[in-house]
Amino acid sequence: MNQAFILIAEDDADDRFLLKSAFKENDFNDKLHFVENGVELLEYLHQAQNGANGASFPHFILLDLNMPKKDGREALKEIKLNANFKHIPVIIFSTTNNELEMNRCYELGANSYITKPNSFENLIKTVAAIRNLWSPK
Repeated sequence: MNQAFILIAEDDADDRFLLKSAFKENDFNDKLHFVENGVELLEYLHQAQNGANGASFPHFILLDLNMPKKDGREALKEIKLNANFKHIPVIIFSTTNNELEMNRCYELGANSYITKPNSFENLIKTVAAIRNLWSPK
């Protein structure tokens, strides 16, 4: 399997650490780039569009919903309305487990919605499933 570049928008430092660890536990050598809110996410994508600071478009985005400055819903909407970004798969990765919220995210253009697992063992399995489904073949 090819190396993937995954852009992860996650404001919680513990969740960022757990995600990095889950990728390592699966022996994935993907490039992970973390941003802490929707503003940083969109700034990064604009840098990639302009070829600035070595930024490049990710294979997919893991997007938390509940973040400061600009939440995941707002960021998702902007990504999917931008002709240069809308091709990037966006996987919502949130603790919010609410059918109305899930439907709203799909209406905004989310490619998938995954509720964060409640154990590290399940996170390892979830990361493997996400990675296998959305990474380049």
